[in-house]
Amino acid sequence: MNLEDQQDVKEHELTETELSEMIKDMCKSKAEEIRMIGYENVTDKDVWDCVSDKYRKSGTPYLHQMVNDIFSLKPTQFMNWLTMQMYKGS
Repeated sequence: MNLEDQQDVKEHELTETELSEMIKDMCKSKAEEIRMIGYENVTDKDVWDCVSDKYRKSGTPYLHQMVNDIFSLKPTQFMNWLTMQMYKGS
């Protein structure tokens, strides 16, 4: 990669705040989708907690993996996770 390409990449890097906002927006979108099918009390934080739960052991993945994990989350997966959290008492 030449110097010009490296500068282009640096210009397109996201700040921590921008990345957090993007993830929050994706989680909001997924929460709205889940609410539309009848699970009324789902929040963007609930979606993120569910998705990020598996990152506790493996660490934070690449952005494309997080995007995939958020948008491919199925309501049944979310409800299974929520049920397990209730059994754990958290």
